[in-house]
Amino acid sequence: MTIPSAVASFAVVAGLLTLVPGLDTALVLRSAATHGRAHAFATALGINTGALLWGAAAACGATALLTASQTAYTVLRVAGAAYLLWMGVGMLRALRREAGPAELRPERPAARLSGSYRRGLTTNLLNPKIGVFYMAVLPQFVPEGTSHLAMGLLLALVHDAEGMAWFTLLILGAEGVRALLRRARVSGRAARRSLDAVTGSVLIGFGVELALSDR
Repeated sequence: MTIPSAVASFAVVAGLLTLVPGLDTALVLRSAATHGRAHAFATALGINTGALLWGAAAACGATALLTASQTAYTVLRVAGAAYLLWMGVGMLRALRREAGPAELRPERPAARLSGSYRRGLTTNLLNPKIGVFYMAVLPQFVPEGTSHLAMGLLLALVHDAEGMAWFTLLILGAEGVRALLRRARVSGRAARRSLDAVTGSVLIGFGVELALSDR
């Protein structure tokens, strides 16, 4: 297998994975609809940074620990599940606090781009299934005689490029939805509350699924 053929083959597999709706999609859409384009791209960049780190770890063999050690996998799985549950429950609790009279509603602090980036990065790094995917798939596309680290980073960058292209389409689509809501005179607060309710429930669902899964 040559490097170009390996990259092309991996691009097909990674592209199919990218198109499957999941936690990353929910986070980017929520950032786009709630905080705007810049925060959505910051979230997407954090997710892609996490994927790049997983790719480097898989190329170096570090993620083999996740497949060889049930304890290591369980620790990361529980940490990831706890983080998702914390985010999801936090969103739903914030909605309850805002349900009271307007004068008693707490002010939401201004969102920071660094926070959106960190949320995407942390969510990706605490998902052991990403690491297992890279460990199981990536070595199959490393041609003999090439540097595992360099090839792993190259393939992870290919995955990142596909992911960013897909996230860009989602973000632009979310911008269109925001414009439709404004024209329909749907208040930004009502739209944000509805989206937070959906996203919070999705995060809790993913957290419970991750907590209960063995692999």
